Amino acid sequence: MKVLFLVQKEQRIILDRFYDAIDAHCDMDIRWLTSAEQDNLKKYFKQQVNVADYDRIMLFLRFKKEIRQVSFIKTIPNLVFLEHDAYQNYIDCKYKGKFSKHYKQLIWARILTSGAVVTKRLQAEGYDAVFVPKGYDQQLLYNMNLERDIELGFVGSIKSATYSQRKEFLEQLATQENMLLTRTKSGDEYLQTLNRIRFFVSADIGMGEYMIKNFEAMACGCVLFAYDQGHEENKALGFEDMHNIVLYKDIESLKNKLAVLRADADFAAEIAKNGQKLAEDKYTFAQQGKAVVDALRAPLRKKVELSYPQKICRLLGFKYL
Repeated sequence: MKVLFLVQKEQRIILDRFYDAIDAHCDMDIRWLTSAEQDNLKKYFKQQVNVADYDRIMLFLRFKKEIRQVSFIKTIPNLVFLEHDAYQNYIDCKYKGKFSKHYKQLIWARILTSGAVVTKRLQAEGYDAVFVPKGYDQQLLYNMNLERDIELGFVGSIKSATYSQRKEFLEQLATQENMLLTRTKSGDEYLQTLNRIRFFVSADIGMGEYMIKNFEAMACGCVLFAYDQGHEENKALGFEDMHNIVLYKDIESLKNKLAVLRADADFAAEIAKNGQKLAEDKYTFAQQGKAVVDALRAPLRKKVELSYPQKICRLLGFKYL
């Protein structure tokens, strides 16, 4: 299967190993598009792409740029979206409802989404959505078995408006506990910091799914405290409270479980070990790359052009009889 994979050239998260893993399971032509190239996909395709050469064309680009170019994207055959931010379709943010609106115009395309519940919600709306969980870079992040001299910590961003609830929660917790809140450079500094933290507090509050950071902390041997995204999401990922992860709903429940683990170091170590094993067994980029290609192989929906009355009904949210 020949796949054209268009990704962002300037990306905050290092996903090279993920892309390598996709390439290992198909004949992939990856292109790193600049911001300017993403702004004018029609021009890029006209100059750089022969669509007939590919069995699948997969986009992993800036959503805000895609939604401005629907008229051209409609012309791309064998279209697949890889999407890690579709959870924003269902939360209070500037993109609430916009993913549904975008995909409604591209109903034949396949969408690879990273949340189990988000995937089911998109499927219920009629989209060809497939669940492919997030993962972590197994070559960059691992347990170094260092002394864990930071008992409680979080490493990452809290500045974005999307992370407002994360910021509020972590800053409130930091007033009650001796907790490190920091950012690091990607790579070795991040690896070293995660390996110094005993209890890593993730706070994906209001997001409906678990971010990459959870899998990274587990892989590095931290005891992961994560905001509980619900039974369905946990079951899909294999997360078991107080077995391979520590789930909480508020500061009180977090602090109660933290007290238990502070008093029983062996119990805490067992949770960390089980969490690390889960990450290594199921959520490496090597495994997620294969999952992406598996999701590409099934036949896509046939592209059907709607009549003008059908288009009007769809835009208005009515059924066309």
